[in-house]
Amino acid sequence: MTNDPKTDPTSPGGLERVLDLPLEIHVELGKKRLRISELLALGPGAIIELDVAAGAPLSILANQVLVAHGEAVVIGERYGVRVTEIVSTQERVRRLGSAGGGS
Repeated sequence: MTNDPKTDPTSPGGLERVLDLPLEIHVELGKKRLRISELLALGPGAIIELDVAAGAPLSILANQVLVAHGEAVVIGERYGVRVTEIVSTQERVRRLGSAGGGS
């Protein structure tokens, strides 16, 4: 049995189709759980203390799955993220399994 090159992601034609799929990327600086009353009390100048230390690696997520870590950079007037570590395939699969485990 032969694989159809247009539907097999391991074939060049199939891989090209996968590479064109849109992917949403998020960069997570940290997290904080607030009560609604605390959120409503925020105003200009308020500071929300996050659960990570200053200078800690940022999490880079693709479709809500951790794929890499990075560090914040400033490029002119904009912020960016320099990728410092790619999460291994095994780690991504492990995290997917634990996320689906009902935690």
